[in-house]
Amino acid sequence: MAKTSAVEKNKRRRKIAASQATKRAGLKAIIMNQSLSIEERFKATLKLAELPRDGSKTRIRNRCEVTGRPRAFYRKLGMSRIALRELGNTGKVPGVVKSSW
Repeated sequence: MAKTSAVEKNKRRRKIAASQATKRAGLKAIIMNQSLSIEERFKATLKLAELPRDGSKTRIRNRCEVTGRPRAFYRKLGMSRIALRELGNTGKVPGVVKSSW
């Protein structure tokens, strides 16, 4: 199991990123617009820098829903390889069987 503080921090980042998404997208559109003046684009850059850093999508870490493990994460399933193996061995995931040859 991962530290509870790390899991909660990631949840907080997801919430902040969701609330700040439209504001950040608007400012980024202004910054990338070449037809606007340099002063307007620079002001938008400063406003973007004032927003909380945890509002950025790149700061969100994919974590296993079962254990909180940050590595070996399967996006399609939302869990790590270890949690998938344990649930598969106990028969809790339909269609997953232990291979043997």
